[in-house]
Amino acid sequence: MARTESTMLELGSLAPDFRLPEPLTGADRTLNELKGSKGTLVVFICNHCPYVLHILPAFVQMARAYKGRGVNVIAINSNDVVNYSDDSPEKMALLATEYDFDFPYLYDESQSIAKAYQAACTPDFYLFDENLKLVYRGQFDASRPRNDIAVSGEDLNAAVTALVEEIPISVEQIPSLGCNVKWKAGNEPEYFNS
Repeated sequence: MARTESTMLELGSLAPDFRLPEPLTGADRTLNELKGSKGTLVVFICNHCPYVLHILPAFVQMARAYKGRGVNVIAINSNDVVNYSDDSPEKMALLATEYDFDFPYLYDESQSIAKAYQAACTPDFYLFDENLKLVYRGQFDASRPRNDIAVSGEDLNAAVTALVEEIPISVEQIPSLGCNVKWKAGNEPEYFNS
């Protein structure tokens, strides 16, 4: 597990489109179908990362609240499941059921969508406005496994609240930190440093 920060994709970037399978339902889902009326939060997660598991109960609860405010959440797993079998589609469906996901959890087998978003770590958050322009990319909050800071989601929640209430979102954003995306051998993007 390499501690990795998000790449901090340029604010104002348009959300890359996708069509990805959802292991829990077996259906292919698209960005256009899943986007929210006020905003869309795309988050790269996986099943086994301790950074993801650390925030997951709070994140699932917040995602449910966001949906009621017109902001839809889309989770994507781009990890290499050959070498990291805990991230397999079958286990994705189990995780989504165990934590009662109220949002789709999609599988990016080719890793092309992770590259399109310049995803680097799990969790990696991308908040887009109603026009699918990036307004926030950064941490959930300052809590990390074993740092004794309570999980609050304050950074992400502040950004979502500002988006919904049409208040400017600060451009001073702290990168997310987590396990690196588990790239397939030879498929590492140029921005991957480990």
